[in-house]
Amino acid sequence: MGSIWEIDFYSRPILDDNQKKVWEVLVCESPLDISTKVDSLFRYAQYCPSTQVNSVWLRTALQEAINQAGKAPIKIRFFRRQMNNMITKACQDLGIPAQPSRRTLLLNQWLEQRMEEVYPQEAGYQGGTNPSVRLEKPLPQRLPDALEGQQWVFVTLDAADFAEMPEWEIGFGEAFPIELAKVSSEARIPGILIFSPRALPLAAWMSGLELAFLRFDTSEEARLLLETGVTESWIVANIKKPQVLAEAKGFEEAKQKANGVHFIGVQSDPEAQSFAGFWLLQEVNL
Repeated sequence: MGSIWEIDFYSRPILDDNQKKVWEVLVCESPLDISTKVDSLFRYAQYCPSTQVNSVWLRTALQEAINQAGKAPIKIRFFRRQMNNMITKACQDLGIPAQPSRRTLLLNQWLEQRMEEVYPQEAGYQGGTNPSVRLEKPLPQRLPDALEGQQWVFVTLDAADFAEMPEWEIGFGEAFPIELAKVSSEARIPGILIFSPRALPLAAWMSGLELAFLRFDTSEEARLLLETGVTESWIVANIKKPQVLAEAKGFEEAKQKANGVHFIGVQSDPEAQSFAGFWLLQEVNL
C-alpha cells in the first residue's frame, strides 16, 4: 500500500506588509499502522501570499512536496470542507484522489504545535483565534440493510495490547501509534466488535469510508453513531435496553479518559480468531 497524505491550505494568524492574511499549505504523511515511527513521516510546509491563493499555486506546491518525498501519495485527506473545490481541483490536476476526512490526527497536532510555537515568532503575527467555517451536519443515515451487523458488543482492551496488532490477522483496517494520541500504555481503550456472517463485505464497505469516530448520541434518542468523512454520520444502533444504555455511557466515559481513542472490529462471529476489519480511531475537535 502506498502512502496517504493529510493537507491543510488556509490563512494563518499572520499579516503581510499589505496587512493581508498570509496563507500556508501543510502536508504530512498519515500514520497507517500501530508501529509507524512518527518522526519518519514526511512533512512539508510553505507560506502562500494572499494574492496567489488558488488551485494553480496549490498544485505547484503539492508537486514540490511530491518531488521532495520522491513519490506521490495514493490519496490526500483534508478536513476543511470549505476548501473542497480548490483542494480537489489541485489534486485532480495531479491525478491524486482528494478525500474530505476527519482522520487527520498528525495534521491536527502539527497545526496546534505551529499555532503555539511557530506563528507567534513570525513578523506580523496576530494573536487570537483563526476561525474556520462551520458547516451544518446532515442527519444520520441508516446503514444499508445488507450491511448491518447481526450482533455487536462493547469491549475494552489495554493500550499495551495494541503492541501486538501487527501480528493480528486483519482484512481491512487502519491504525496509528498509541503514543501519537497521547495515551499511556496503562490506559483502557474502549471499542465495539461487530459480528456478521457478511463480515468481509461489511468491512470492505467500511474501508471505503473515511472512518472518523464512534459516539454515543442522546440528542434525540439514545443511539450509537459512526461518524465518517467530514460531516457524514451513520446509525450503528438505536439503544433502548437499560443494560446496553449503561454500557454505552461507560463506552463514552472510557473514550474520554483515553483522550478520545477507541476502536471498531468486524468479525464473522464471537469465536473468530481473525478480523475482517479493524480500525483504531480518535475523536478530536476540528
